[in-house]
Amino acid sequence: MGNQPKYSKSIIEVMASSKPTPCLNTECDKHSQQFNWYCPCHLKPCCDECISTSHSKCTGIKSLARVVEETTIQKSKESLEKDINSLIHLLAEMVNNKSRNIKTIEQQCEDIKKSVVEPRNEMDQHLDNLEKKFCQETDTIWDKEKSKATDFITEIEGKKKNLEEMKDHLHTVITHKSKLQSFLGVHQIEQEVHQCQQYAEGLENDERAKEVDIKLKQNDEIEMIVSELGPLESLGEVIVVKKENNLNTEENLSKEAQVQVQKQSNINKMKMNIEEQIKLNIIAGICETICLIDGRVILGEGIGNVDLLTADGKFIKKLPIPDESWSATQINHDTIALTFPQKKAIRFFNMENEKVTTVIPFDKLCSGLSFSNNSLAVGLGKDEIRIIDLEGNTLKSIEIESNSGPEYLVYRNNRVIYSDFEGQAVSCFDESGQQIWKYEEDLLGPAGLCIDTFGNVIVVDYYARRIIVISKDGQDSKVLVSEEEDGLKELRCVCLKKNESKGYICNNSATNLAKFSLSYE
Repeated sequence: MGNQPKYSKSIIEVMASSKPTPCLNTECDKHSQQFNWYCPCHLKPCCDECISTSHSKCTGIKSLARVVEETTIQKSKESLEKDINSLIHLLAEMVNNKSRNIKTIEQQCEDIKKSVVEPRNEMDQHLDNLEKKFCQETDTIWDKEKSKATDFITEIEGKKKNLEEMKDHLHTVITHKSKLQSFLGVHQIEQEVHQCQQYAEGLENDERAKEVDIKLKQNDEIEMIVSELGPLESLGEVIVVKKENNLNTEENLSKEAQVQVQKQSNINKMKMNIEEQIKLNIIAGICETICLIDGRVILGEGIGNVDLLTADGKFIKKLPIPDESWSATQINHDTIALTFPQKKAIRFFNMENEKVTTVIPFDKLCSGLSFSNNSLAVGLGKDEIRIIDLEGNTLKSIEIESNSGPEYLVYRNNRVIYSDFEGQAVSCFDESGQQIWKYEEDLLGPAGLCIDTFGNVIVVDYYARRIIVISKDGQDSKVLVSEEEDGLKELRCVCLKKNESKGYICNNSATNLAKFSLSYE
């Protein structure tokens, strides 16, 4: 043991005063063999036995020594610290929202109780008994919802505390350790952060995370039967109404691992599988297709009509949209936003009450539209993509060059990607206005486009009669579907369901809606 490191007194004192770190084992606990390999699919180091028994089908296996050598620990630490801060911010926002919600529903409950005062003045003792029963039901519901909310906050606070501890631990894990131990320490924290990321992402679909309103379902017969109190058994029904929270977890949480060996999917193995073709009975052509959060589909007709379909392609109703719209994007469960090129405006439309709720005017013709992180990216004229908030205030302006204007665009992860139909190109810009890449190879008329979960761009090449995928970095492409080989015609629009690998293709004449799924192996 002659090569044992010798520490000075000051170093030992520093180590003794720091928070103790768990033992970082460089051997496999299961097989008692030295870690020699790294699996990017499972984000973990492996021994020889692990590779042969549990990772034989994994791709991209690399030498652990090589990965350790290529990995910048400081950069990984900074990335993890950023992820932790994002998670802490996200959970803090959840706590604040839920805390405000508690105050809101408490006031709503008080308002509900007060709402019985006027009819009570005309009622006798029987109504007093009903009021007492009603208030007890309200209090029971309030206590139940408050208990749920406070328990949920306690759970989130626990996650925050764990993340704070991880953040503190992250600063000490690379101190006075070998590079391998530092790598394993950071990797261990990464696994814990990844679990917290999964927890935070799961909050989006967690019933407990939904905003709760307690409202009174008024009994309309109260005034009618004041003189006949006998049959009256209730003043109303206290109900709980839940609304979706728009936390945009996929925008706020990074998906990158400490070891950057699998940044994006391999598009060479990517396939688009046509699962079903649905005949449509729409007279006009199609200019836009989007998937809603709940699985329903919006089809924008070239003449301005907007059709709402089920996830199976069945017609639900034609939304009474005034004037001719072009592009659409979903703001929340009930609201979509649409561009009206000739009116030079965006309008917010509530699909439930079928009314326009907001109008945002512009000084230019507007076309492509996409919503992300509580902001809208809108194509204006042929030379600008503008990022605005939901009140129409300009956040950023991106200068572009295009022949036909950004009629189709996607705004995701602080990037805007748009197709230039006449310019025969697809371009990617960041929010600062910097062009990241421009793809022009073999494109004849790029139209509708969307982004998969890996960041790859799926584009309909209208005149080439095919659908291609462009890699996240804009360097590679592959044909996924061709009209001739796959029995499709007049391809125009493509969209993906949120956080899924399934979506829809609609042809230009709106006679066919094709359901597809993506595979990557």
